[in-house]
Amino acid sequence: MPSRSADLFLRDVRSYRETQLQPTGLEPLFPLWDIPTDLLARQMTDGGLRAKVVCVESRQLNPSFAGRHVDASFLRDLPADTGPCGERGEFHSCVYDGPMFGNPMALEAGEVVDRDDFIYADFLPAPAPLLR
Repeated sequence: MPSRSADLFLRDVRSYRETQLQPTGLEPLFPLWDIPTDLLARQMTDGGLRAKVVCVESRQLNPSFAGRHVDASFLRDLPADTGPCGERGEFHSCVYDGPMFGNPMALEAGEVVDRDDFIYADFLPAPAPLLR
């Protein structure tokens, strides 16, 4: 597996951001830092976040995961060596609804394409917005 890692664990990226913000007087917050990602993924889905997988790195994860809804079933289906938050670049997601949204983003599935071992699942704005 490639040695890439997402921002959740890159101390050099965190340090860089802290250094860049220091002269501004802004204090950076890292609310997800060092939370075990299996717990974090369950908390996010249990807390009402709704997301779709928009990209899969096919050398790390089966392309069939592209376009899937991130939920308990998705988390159960992930291979044991796959980070539940895609923290090693296995997949990327788009959150389209959650407690912080006034209304969910209305999405409809577009095409799924393979570009250099990255499987992209396009999602397009749906014609009519969903209202709560």
